[in-house]
Amino acid sequence: MKRLYAYFFRGLISFLPIGLTVYVLFLFVTWVEGLAMQVLRPITGEFYLPGLGIVLGTGLILVLGFLVSQPFMTRMLSWVELPFTNLPLVKSIYSSLKSFADYFSPHERDAQQVVLLKKPGSDISIIGLVTRQNLSDLPLDAQTRQHVAVYLPMGYMIGGYTVFVPRDWVQVLDMSVEEAMRSSLTAWMGNTKPTHSDGGPSATR
Repeated sequence: MKRLYAYFFRGLISFLPIGLTVYVLFLFVTWVEGLAMQVLRPITGEFYLPGLGIVLGTGLILVLGFLVSQPFMTRMLSWVELPFTNLPLVKSIYSSLKSFADYFSPHERDAQQVVLLKKPGSDISIIGLVTRQNLSDLPLDAQTRQHVAVYLPMGYMIGGYTVFVPRDWVQVLDMSVEEAMRSSLTAWMGNTKPTHSDGGPSATR
C-alpha cells in the first residue's frame, strides 16, 4: 500500500506543473480570444480567424512597450500610477509587483546576477540576487556605498531580505535569475545544481 501511495504522489507531482501550466495558458488564450471576438465582430462580422486574438494582444503589448519607452510618456505614466502609489494597501502591493517586474525587464546584464553570499570565516552560504551594483545615490555612509545590494529570497516566495555586503563576499554563479527564483520558490528542493563561474569571486567587473 505504501508503494501505491508513493507512485500516486510521484505521478501527481509530475503531472501538476504541466497540468497547471497548460490550464493557465488555456484560460489566458480563451480570455484573449473572447475579448478579440467582442472587439472585432462588429467590424469583421462573422469572419474571424482562430489565433487572431493572440496576434492582436501581442501587437497591443508591443505598441504599449514602444509608447512607455518614449520620454514624453514618463509624466503621463506617473499620473496613471498615482492612485496605485497613494492608497495604503494598494501602494504596497503595486510597488512590490512593479519592483519585481522591473528587475526582470531588459537592462544592463551585469545587474542581473545570481551570487553565492558567504561571509569570510563563516561556513554558511546563501544564494541571492544582485539588485544594485552602485549605491552612491543612497543615504548611506561612505564605506557602505562601496558595497553591493543582494536580495535573499525566502522559500515559497513569502518574502525576502536585501543586504548590503562587501563585493568580495559574493561569488557569481553560472545560473540565470529565472532559474534561481524558480528554485527559491520550492526552497531548493529540485535537482538544480548551480556551478561556479570562472570569473572569480567578485560580482562586478
